[in-house]
Amino acid sequence: MAEDHQGRGLSKVLLDAMADTARRAGLGTVLVPVRPTWKERYPLVPIERYAAWTRDDGTPFDPWIRTQVGAGGTIAAASAHSSRITGTVAEWEHWTGLALPEDGEYVFPGGLAPLQVDRARDRGAYWEPGVWITHEA
Repeated sequence: MAEDHQGRGLSKVLLDAMADTARRAGLGTVLVPVRPTWKERYPLVPIERYAAWTRDDGTPFDPWIRTQVGAGGTIAAASAHSSRITGTVAEWEHWTGLALPEDGEYVFPGGLAPLQVDRARDRGAYWEPGVWITHEA
């Protein structure tokens, strides 16, 4: 289970390995796509605003973004359209555990943004937002 590995410094090991690989390949930068940990708590807030939130100490609000920045990364961009996921209404009802009785937008458990449902087309469509972080190699 992923939780069993949290807090063990494995993200730093992985980032160091990626930077080393990039250096050996003659590249100067590693670009890391990040799925913000707490964005699911704020699915109606645009990712661009969410990624810019900071704590009182000036560090990023989101724990995973904060980890990346703490490891030397820089927020390069936030993208509202990082990954597209589509399925039938029945598939989305199964995946989310929700009834989706009419057309419209739905907030669902674990979703970082609303799901769009079009029952006439039997389609649910979701754009997963993300944040891009650069690390010097």
